[in-house]
Amino acid sequence: MFTELYEPVYLFFERGGEVLFAIMGLIFILWLMVLERTAYFAFVYRNHVKNAIREWEARTERTSWTAHQIRQEIIARMGSEMSAGMSTIKMLVGLAPLFGLLGTVYGMIEVFDVMAFFGNGSPKAMASGISKATIPTMAGMVGALTGVFAQSILDRYIKRKQVHLEDQLTFDH
Repeated sequence: MFTELYEPVYLFFERGGEVLFAIMGLIFILWLMVLERTAYFAFVYRNHVKNAIREWEARTERTSWTAHQIRQEIIARMGSEMSAGMSTIKMLVGLAPLFGLLGTVYGMIEVFDVMAFFGNGSPKAMASGISKATIPTMAGMVGALTGVFAQSILDRYIKRKQVHLEDQLTFDH
């Protein structure tokens, strides 16, 4: 069974060239970051919110300008904790298609080398370079699209949780 899965993956990477390994590493890091944010919200976030609410509720006075500033600081701190790593995720999403373009350039260089060696070109000889030009582009775009999807879900979830936290930190005493 393992060989049935191994052979198509091996052929995909062989046809796509060395740049596919860089794209695979980039997408792996991207999804590790997405999973880290998911784990944060699943296991850590609730305790942080409870501590923030406890800190706010422990104040005897919640109506002065100072109290409003402290509330804003608590909300900003929690927003920063919730958004940690999101800029890295956005950067990795942006890099994925660029790595795909790098693969395109790499594959086209191979096509031009074949054309220089064989003259006007043999379609069979150029096929390897063409696949090395198109497969990384596809892989980079697929990685970027999945990353955009995950990033947008996380962004919406963070905004919703931040509004919910603001509602929980009441001013009345």
